[in-house]
Amino acid sequence: MHYNERMTLFARIGFAARGLVYLIIGWFALDVAVNGGQLKDNQGALGTLAYAPFGHVLLGVCALGFAGYAVWRLTDAIMDPENRSRDTKGKFARVGNALSGITHIILAVATTRLAFRKTSAQQGSPGDQNAESWSAWVLEQPGGVFLLVLVGVLLWAVATAQGRKAYKARFDKMGGDVPAPDYVRWIGRFGYAARALIFAMIGSFVIMAALNHDPDQAGGLGEALQQLRSQSYGALLLAVVAVGLALFGLFSLIEAKYRRIKVIKPDFIK
Repeated sequence: MHYNERMTLFARIGFAARGLVYLIIGWFALDVAVNGGQLKDNQGALGTLAYAPFGHVLLGVCALGFAGYAVWRLTDAIMDPENRSRDTKGKFARVGNALSGITHIILAVATTRLAFRKTSAQQGSPGDQNAESWSAWVLEQPGGVFLLVLVGVLLWAVATAQGRKAYKARFDKMGGDVPAPDYVRWIGRFGYAARALIFAMIGSFVIMAALNHDPDQAGGLGEALQQLRSQSYGALLLAVVAVGLALFGLFSLIEAKYRRIKVIKPDFIK
């Protein structure tokens, strides 16, 4: 199997793994909205797979997919195979790909540790604790407040990009030259809208942590879902966002099969 074929396969497995995780997150969030209980983020959702039949095998496949997806995104960000750097939108897209790549490297490492029983399956939202830890580390650095605010602004930029995808619903990379069916476009729209809201909330948490010099105010997906549940009509809000996240998972599974994936081989790989 050639490099391009391997990377395409890894990217598709990555889309499928991401879809599975978001389906689990959406399901648990919807269950909490209806019945109450403990919310989970992406790492918490992965932890539940450890208890499933053949769960560690499935976690191993997910880890491989996340790693391949990360390499594909980072390659796209660094080498720009689609020549996006010609305008500001393209440059932001490359930054978003870089952030996505880094995020999926973290997920790949966490999933690998779960698959090989190097760490116990964590419940709830371990991502919130991680956000507090790295926020505290950033605040201790020279210019830490500025850097943390910058991270929050970048997360808002990602949220804006997700919102644009939800609004425009072009998804022109699905299925070759044939436009995506309307039902796929609406699934993507709702999914990206939910993600836009979550990224905007996480960005706000990070900025508040910076401005108040309090890393405990930082949070991830779990904290965002918890904040939604604490609002007036919180159960309804959480249920709507939960359905949106689950739909994003479904859209990722569709992407795993039909998305056009352009892979460029780095010069240092023979």
